Amino acid sequence: MSKAAKKVWQIITIILLNILIIVFISDGGASALSKMGSRGDEVVQIQQKLKDMGYYQGNVDGMYGYQTMNAVKEFQSDNSLSVDGIAGTQTLQALGITENSGTSVGSSDYNLLARVISAEARGEPYNGQVAVGAVIMNRVKHPSFPDTISSVIYQKGAFDCMYDGQINEPVAESAYRAAQEAMNGSDPSGGALYYYNPATATNSWILSRRVITTIGNHVFCE
Repeated sequence: MSKAAKKVWQIITIILLNILIIVFISDGGASALSKMGSRGDEVVQIQQKLKDMGYYQGNVDGMYGYQTMNAVKEFQSDNSLSVDGIAGTQTLQALGITENSGTSVGSSDYNLLARVISAEARGEPYNGQVAVGAVIMNRVKHPSFPDTISSVIYQKGAFDCMYDGQINEPVAESAYRAAQEAMNGSDPSGGALYYYNPATATNSWILSRRVITTIGNHVFCE
């Protein structure tokens, strides 16, 4: 091979290596943190967490602006983190957000599911919280119910928390974990489509359903 040909190959090799490095850095950086100007599902989770903790007062819109950045800074300061307004790995971990914890459904559904679990199963054992989430996921897959998480939750009369204001209460940290488990297929309810508290339930129809299991104060049934 001539010297000219070798030089051309060297140049091509260098260019290809640079391209690979740029792609690697871009992919890593995109998933590693959220900062001013970022948008997307991770920002939604950050805003919702900060809002529930009282740091963020704005809209949960998935846009990382000044209000979100300032809320992150305040959270970082209170938790002995580097105060830079960037939601990097340590900040996300402190917020209880797992990087790249994507699911087959959108983050808005994940947050909504967590809110319902927190409202409906507040004070229940963790297994019971997962079971409440599983009931919702079971309905999504059942032909008698709507086929999306949000549609199941907003179905008229489906969940008391949507009408008594409990849905707007701060979300328990355990509810986020329970929502993730339910979305990943965990089902302590044994395939239940309904649940009720026998101490407060008065509807004869729900009381007539076949019982599958009882977890905490909730009876899970078909």
